[in-house]
Amino acid sequence: MTFAVDRLVFGPDDVDLSRSPLAGHLNAETYVLGAFNPGLTRLPNGNLAMFVRVAEALRKPIFDGHVHAIRWDDGAYVLDAWPLELVDTSDPRKFLIYGGRWRVMALTSLSWILPVELSPDGLAVVAVHYDKAIVPQASFQCYGVEDARVSKVENRWLMTTCSVSPERHCTTLYSSDNGLDYRLEDIVLDHQNKDMLIFEGKVGGKFWAQTRPLGDLYFAYPPGSDWRAGPSINLATSPDALHWKPHREPGIRPHAATVATARMGGGTPPILIEDGWLTLWHGVEPKEIVGVYRTYWSILDRDDPARVVRTRHPPLLEANPDLTRPMEDKMYVHDVVFTTGIADAGDHYVVASGEADLACRITHIPKSTFAG
Repeated sequence: MTFAVDRLVFGPDDVDLSRSPLAGHLNAETYVLGAFNPGLTRLPNGNLAMFVRVAEALRKPIFDGHVHAIRWDDGAYVLDAWPLELVDTSDPRKFLIYGGRWRVMALTSLSWILPVELSPDGLAVVAVHYDKAIVPQASFQCYGVEDARVSKVENRWLMTTCSVSPERHCTTLYSSDNGLDYRLEDIVLDHQNKDMLIFEGKVGGKFWAQTRPLGDLYFAYPPGSDWRAGPSINLATSPDALHWKPHREPGIRPHAATVATARMGGGTPPILIEDGWLTLWHGVEPKEIVGVYRTYWSILDRDDPARVVRTRHPPLLEANPDLTRPMEDKMYVHDVVFTTGIADAGDHYVVASGEADLACRITHIPKSTFAG
C-alpha cells in the first residue's frame, strides 16, 4: 500500500556515541549497527516519544584470533573473547558457539533504549534524551535491553522490553508517570518471549497482553486445518501488570493459506477503536537466513480479545528499499519492516516501525484503512 507520509526520521547517524552509556568503558571502537524498532507514545505535552533500540556494535569484533562480545558487568561494560575455532561468525550480528545439543550464541553488539522526542506528527526530532536512556542494570540484562513497546493504561505508561543474558531471555516491565522517565519494575515473563504487548486499556477490569512464546518444537495441527503450527500470538491477563496468567484461548495463529505469515509475532500494543482492539503484527515469510518481514493487522473483540473480528491477508506495510537507499552502505539485512508503535492523530494513525533493522520509519495510515 502507498501512504501520503512514509519516511525515515531517525537512524544510526543521528546517535551521538559520545553520550552513549558505553562511552569510556571499552578499549575498542564501536558504531551504531542499528537505531530501530521504536516503541511509541503520546506525551502529555502533545509530542510523540519514540523509544529507539540502539544496537551498539564493535567496529572490529574479530582481533587477536578471537571474536568479542560486549557485556554489562555490575555497572561497567567489558569485552569477552572467544577463540575463532570455537564459533561460527557468518552473521555479523552474532556468533554461534559450536558444540552442545542446543544452539548457544553471543552478540557482537549490546542494545540500549534511547528516548527520542518528536513533533506531534512524528516527523521532526524535538529532543534526544540521552539522560533518560534505558540501560542494563541487572545481571539478567547483561547482553542488553531490546525492543521497547509502550502502552498507556489509564494514567500510567507501561513499557515492556526483552532483556538478554545467559541467565534467561526474559521480558521486563518498566513504568512511568510522565511517559519519559521509566523505572524498572521486574521480570514479568521468565521465558523467551520477544513480543509482549500490553493492551492500552483494561478488559473486564484486568490488564491484557499479547505474548509470543518461542521454542524449538511445535505440534502439528490436523490435516486440513486452517492453521499452521509454529510461533503464534498468545494472550495473558494480569491484576496488576506484574503477575501474568496465560489465557486459555489462543490468539492470532499462522494461517495455512499463506506462507507469508509462517512465523508471526506482535507489533503494536492493541488500541481500542469503535470495532474492537486494533492490533498490528508481523508475519515472516521464509527466505534465506532472516526471512521477509511484513506488517499485517487484525481487530479483536472488545470483550473477548481471543476472538478475531476482522483481519486481512494482504500486508499493510512492506520494506521500502527507496527509504534505505541513501544508507545502502550500512545495510546488513533486507526485506524487513518491523512495526512497533502506534498513536492516534485524528483522522489517521502515526505508526512507527524499524526498517531493515537499521532506522526508524514513520508512516501516517488513514483510519479508513481499517474500516469494515
